[in-house]
Amino acid sequence: MSPPFTIEFEDDHLLAIHKPYGWFVHSTALDRSCEMVVMPLLRDYVGHYIYPAHRIDRKTSGVLLFSKNEDVHVKIRKLFENQLVIKEYHAIVRGFVHEEISIDYPLTNDRGKVQDASTEIFPLGYGEIPLSSGKHATSRYSLIKAIPKTGRQHQIRKHLKHIFHPILGDRPHGCNKQNRFLLQNFGLSEMLLHARSLSFRHPITDAEICITSAYSPEFSRMLHDLHINTSDLKHANHTHLNE
Repeated sequence: MSPPFTIEFEDDHLLAIHKPYGWFVHSTALDRSCEMVVMPLLRDYVGHYIYPAHRIDRKTSGVLLFSKNEDVHVKIRKLFENQLVIKEYHAIVRGFVHEEISIDYPLTNDRGKVQDASTEIFPLGYGEIPLSSGKHATSRYSLIKAIPKTGRQHQIRKHLKHIFHPILGDRPHGCNKQNRFLLQNFGLSEMLLHARSLSFRHPITDAEICITSAYSPEFSRMLHDLHINTSDLKHANHTHLNE
């Protein structure tokens, strides 16, 4: 059968797809009636159960990695647990991010536990439009790269809110006023956070692997509509295992 999603990488051991915005990785109590679930479709495509190596939010698009058997799954999970997988995300955020930022800010999970959390932020491009979304005559935006050093729930979203550069379209961690402005003027209803790449050493072959995923049409549209200059992405696609 044809693959239900864009296949970004596949061999005898691993499978990586582009997960579109709005899809759950697996069935969830958050919405038991939702049919936009990745796992059943990929299971049917492969012909047997597959194991998610990690998870990304329903509202996040981009690279999602699976193991094809339990032995590989144990090995790839150890890479994630030992922080030997580099996860690169791109986001469009409010305001100009002028410099690289290291965010070390503890986060509280759904069970009330406070956990250490660390994210590296790199500016990639800037845009300004002649429309006011607040007290200024124009509105400014940045394309950024985020490298989470820990894996807390909604970490990148919460950290960008913490430094006053919320992700466009993010609810509830974004700016409601900004989101209304973008919905009314640009029809934006998606969150602009994209899992751009995963880099790691293959747990079986030991080959250096870098899996990338192209921006979604909506992400690309907003880069254009917000006049974000992406001609000098010196940090965009050069994340290596030894970075």
